[in-house]
Amino acid sequence: MKSPSKAMAPYFTRLSDIENRLPAFWKEGFRKLFRNKAAMFSLVTLVALIIGAIVVPFLSSYTYYETVLKSKNMAPCAAHLFGTDELGRDIFVRVWWGARISLFVGITAALLDVVIGMIYGTIAGYCGGKVDEVMMRLVDIFHSLPNLIIIILLMMIFGNGIFTIILALGITGWINMARITRGQVLKVKNREYVLAAQMFGASSFWIMRKHLIPNIIGSIITTLTFTIPAAIFSETFLSFLGLGVQAPVASWGTMASDGLYSAHYFPWRLFFPSSFICVTMLAFNLLGDGIRDAFDPRLR
Repeated sequence: MKSPSKAMAPYFTRLSDIENRLPAFWKEGFRKLFRNKAAMFSLVTLVALIIGAIVVPFLSSYTYYETVLKSKNMAPCAAHLFGTDELGRDIFVRVWWGARISLFVGITAALLDVVIGMIYGTIAGYCGGKVDEVMMRLVDIFHSLPNLIIIILLMMIFGNGIFTIILALGITGWINMARITRGQVLKVKNREYVLAAQMFGASSFWIMRKHLIPNIIGSIITTLTFTIPAAIFSETFLSFLGLGVQAPVASWGTMASDGLYSAHYFPWRLFFPSSFICVTMLAFNLLGDGIRDAFDPRLR
């Protein structure tokens, strides 16, 4: 009869082979991503947006709230590159300030969704059985609740503001991530290296941290890149409806809402914030497609 160490030797051999392949997997993924011109152009665009959102409001001689009534509704010119609004505020600075708010809210809310959904989905998928059944029924209950109603209730309790929007988007946005994570964990948890770790007494937390999450991180990153534009659009939509950030704070949604009623006479007031929304959404989606093509094993 073979000793336990000899009997488990094939499992450790496979485990070491998998660990040796992981760096090559990531290298090949990044190589494919860098060859994707659309994804790289989108990445450069997003980096430029982030840098501009941080730098431009500090370098400009105008502020997002400064009103100059004698300069109201000016067309784009050398003094005001994107024109001015009905109060004479510089749209160029307000658009970049809105980029700061939208990107901060979108990225923060998406990261919150990933953390909650990844932990919840990993526990549900790994435990299985009744634990999985109860946890996923709770997900179905949350999914059946209208997101807009939950957001409105939270804003009635905590008031309008950036952190209220982030909290609302985080509470309602983690469900999709939890379902994706659970599905990926169900595929991985019966692999030989996971079974070997269980036989040698590894804790569930150690297995999740060392084996499950690292092997599904590609799907998590891919989902994250699609979650960020969804969160940005949600923040813009809420601000457009008047449920997001309030005046005089500039947001793409509030600027689009203000410019909508004057689009016939002063089209630049709607054109520039809408263009930034479209470019940002398109860049995130193209980057997400590139990351999915590069790191999703099912597409290889």
